[in-house]
Amino acid sequence: MQFFSPLLFLMMASLAGAEVTGAAKAPADALPEVQKLDGEVPEGAVVVIPLKGEVSKAQFLFLRRVIKMGEAANASAYILDMDTPGGELGAAVDILKALMKVKAPTYTYVDPNAGSAGALIALGTKHIWMAPVSAIGAAAPVMGGGQEIPETLNAKIVSYYSGYFRSTAENSGHNPELAEAFINGEKGVKVGGKVISEEGELLTLSAQEAVQKIGGKPLLAEGIAASVPELVRAAGLKGPVVEAEPSGFERAALVITMLAPLFLIGGIVGTYIEFKSPGFGVPGILAGISFLLFFAGHYVAGLTGMEVAAFFVLGMVLVLLELIFIPGIVVVALAGTLLMLGSLLWAMVDYYPTAPEWPSFDLFLLPLANLGVAIGLAGVAIFLLAQFFPKIPVLRRLVLTTSEPAGGSLTMDEPGAGRLPVRAGDRGKALSMLRPVGRAEFGGESFDARSEGDFIPPGADVVALRVEGSEVVVERT
Repeated sequence: MQFFSPLLFLMMASLAGAEVTGAAKAPADALPEVQKLDGEVPEGAVVVIPLKGEVSKAQFLFLRRVIKMGEAANASAYILDMDTPGGELGAAVDILKALMKVKAPTYTYVDPNAGSAGALIALGTKHIWMAPVSAIGAAAPVMGGGQEIPETLNAKIVSYYSGYFRSTAENSGHNPELAEAFINGEKGVKVGGKVISEEGELLTLSAQEAVQKIGGKPLLAEGIAASVPELVRAAGLKGPVVEAEPSGFERAALVITMLAPLFLIGGIVGTYIEFKSPGFGVPGILAGISFLLFFAGHYVAGLTGMEVAAFFVLGMVLVLLELIFIPGIVVVALAGTLLMLGSLLWAMVDYYPTAPEWPSFDLFLLPLANLGVAIGLAGVAIFLLAQFFPKIPVLRRLVLTTSEPAGGSLTMDEPGAGRLPVRAGDRGKALSMLRPVGRAEFGGESFDARSEGDFIPPGADVVALRVEGSEVVVERT
């Protein structure tokens, strides 16, 4: 027993040494890998949103789109990877409103600049982290070209926005005095008896100043991290880390959403002309492009999903189904029309996945106004086209197919034309599809014709009811 005791001691010492050596060789916690977002946001992911360059409306559209994707996937956190000298205050306010609608914790990582509007956006996130060499602050408003704002107007802007961003900072758990000192140069700030900002100068904080603790609490930023992965590890965030990238269509989406009523007018009027004309021509193509741009722009802008466009297509199919195959069943076309109008309206509603199932009526005010204006103006355009369309050669050439038979137009007022050979009760034959406008033959001559009632296929026998302008109004016999 005495022989084995020293041996046992040596063996235990060797094992202990091996454990220590193994522990010394074990790597530190590895930094999480940041994946580029390709498609949908993974469930429970940490979503990194880069905000680089000037704050603009296009950046807001990008951020809103990513946030909605993240909320649908129950993202665990959002990190704004920020490097901006500032930008539009209005866009900054829009971004803040979007950030306030998310459930997950929000972070700003300042690398290296969060100037002006960027500083105010950072105050809207719950947590702020800084790169080792970085700065945040100096949010005084200036003109779009960088010029100083006239004194009276500047006082009004500073008064309003300083109050707004004080409220934003307080809601996010930051010192509201700092928010006001960022935007108001006349505001001096003391925290815990320490002077942070003198009166007469805008507040700008370096990384080291922002993380300094006063009274046991960081002045503004929770810590310094050399990179986003370091921030993720230091903050203890869980889940896959994905970084979204702005689309090349973000700026185009901004234009499309601003011009939404015009695209709707183009789609509605183009559809009307296409249905009033034989064959498939330029108006149908333009209508399709208008609706495609409308839905694509609103999708990129984060306002709608592709399922809304699918409902629009379904509505169109129902309308075509009744008009072509089962005319007279009003319910099918009515359901299709409601689906199409509902899709157009919903595509413009700024709805977030975290919002109540039944959104407030306020969200529908602007979309309803846009849709109403579009339908009203399209109605005026259609009325004018109905009156003058047959008399405009350019428009007639756009929609008549090259395969249509040539022939004279029935006109009552051409000088020297005399009485026309077509009278009520004359029988003829449809030369092209009348849906409801096309061409029909009477007495061996081809004329513009319009069906009164159902669509009439080529070759069908028709009878003239009356003459209206340049058209013979017919019905199928």
